[in-house]
Amino acid sequence: MSEWKETKLQEIAVINPAERLAKGTKAKKVAMELLQPFTKKISTYTKEEYKGGVKFRNGDTLVARITPSLENGKTSFVDLLEDDEVGFGSTEFIVLREIKGISDKNYLFYLACSPEFRDLAIASMTGSSGRQRVQTDVVKQHEFLFPPLPEQRAIASVLSSLDDKIDLLHRQNKTLEAMAETLFRQWFVEEADEGWEEGMLGDVIELIYGKGLKKEIRTDTGCPVIGSSGVVGYHSEFLVEGPGIVIGRKGTLGKVIYLWDNFFPIDTTYYIKSKVESAGLLYEYFLLKTLNFEEMNSDSAVPGLNRDIALSTEIKIAPLGKLNKFNQFTSTFINKLRDNIKQIRTLEKLRDTLLPKLMSREVRMSY
Repeated sequence: MSEWKETKLQEIAVINPAERLAKGTKAKKVAMELLQPFTKKISTYTKEEYKGGVKFRNGDTLVARITPSLENGKTSFVDLLEDDEVGFGSTEFIVLREIKGISDKNYLFYLACSPEFRDLAIASMTGSSGRQRVQTDVVKQHEFLFPPLPEQRAIASVLSSLDDKIDLLHRQNKTLEAMAETLFRQWFVEEADEGWEEGMLGDVIELIYGKGLKKEIRTDTGCPVIGSSGVVGYHSEFLVEGPGIVIGRKGTLGKVIYLWDNFFPIDTTYYIKSKVESAGLLYEYFLLKTLNFEEMNSDSAVPGLNRDIALSTEIKIAPLGKLNKFNQFTSTFINKLRDNIKQIRTLEKLRDTLLPKLMSREVRMSY
């Protein structure tokens, strides 16, 4: 097999490639908040008029260059555009593009996810606290140990196969959850009986503040630490015994997250405590997902979910038999969803173990 060579990043990738997109043109936009931590695929986008921002095509890699997005693993691969279509996104992205005959687009994505690249980018950050940014020139000039093109493709193929399976399981879970949510809306919204008891959300649950947890004491294993957008790390201890439900309080307003295992909700969230034990967590979860928490914002600067407004939301309380039937019926969906999540975690752990070994030559690929 050919030898790897020390090569500057700017010699193997086009950094922030120039693209044409006229001001006012409607195009697909990927905002920073749409990227999921340590997730290759971009699951969604908006369509907006182009007023500024970085531009990209399919096959490009988007790397967050601002804190804390970079540290949180916001790096993704663009594959949501049509041929010759140009999209745009946050000015806080660095865009990496392959150079034909020299680099492989999928390999560049995994290079951007590697510890060497991430550590270098994070160490280069300058600026005021909370608004630090990567110095792109430092990253461009850094020499990486770079394999020949056939080995790049072999490495990317192995890692991509894991990410493809992870993506498939995530899509299965979205379908399963959508089926259960459709059933909830049919039974408890569209077919709600006028004779059902009138009440408020606060009659069914309590919303309890999460607890602050310093970033430096989070780990890579243990109980999941839950922020308003989802898992933001792990910790050796837990605050709430699973299963349970968390709602985004600050930042990602009103996102509803179901958790099976013990977890640690931080202070950007509420976690729920059931007042009516017989209602069941599954019923409560899908009930919360039908509520429009975005209209309960109490802070114009940073979105914040007002607890009093949320708990005073009027709801109809269905009879116990109806609740039990729903919980039993949807448990099949949810159990399958839980099995998928366990498989996702296993695959993610395998990918995250292999990636640094493959990128550092500790493990070599034949090609």
